[in-house]
Amino acid sequence: MKRTRPLTLVLLGIVGGVVGFFVEIALASSGQPIISLPISLSITLVAAGAIVVVLAVPIARAIRGTNPNPINPFRAMRIAVLAKASSMVGALIAGVGLGVVIYLLSRAVVPAVASLWLAIAATIAGAILLACGLVAEKLCTLPPEDKDPDHRQPLPDRRLS
Repeated sequence: MKRTRPLTLVLLGIVGGVVGFFVEIALASSGQPIISLPISLSITLVAAGAIVVVLAVPIARAIRGTNPNPINPFRAMRIAVLAKASSMVGALIAGVGLGVVIYLLSRAVVPAVASLWLAIAATIAGAILLACGLVAEKLCTLPPEDKDPDHRQPLPDRRLS
């Protein structure tokens, strides 16, 4: 599995921001109430980020050799994929939150201050999930193998005597 590219995260953030902004415009222009991001979203995103990092720590210990218990490689791969997905979802949600914040600040009449703070909290929580996903992905990464031929173990001499 390859590491998450920064360009992917930036593009997901931009897409989330555009979608969040235009959904708010569409709702407001049709007379519907705009989306107010709940505080439970922010709490859940931060908790999910913490859980992802906690799940990745035993994998990192096994890679470094400080954990005497063997780790199931399928479990390690699942946690690495979860970390990658968390970083992508975090980028997307941070973008949506930022799009909502930009929409709220671009209006002539600013809606309730609580809506603005909830959108800011969702943006920050999405960024925290993004960071936790990247940290967990780094923890699940194997160190590069030594490809220097000078450091290889010599083959045993198996001549028939």
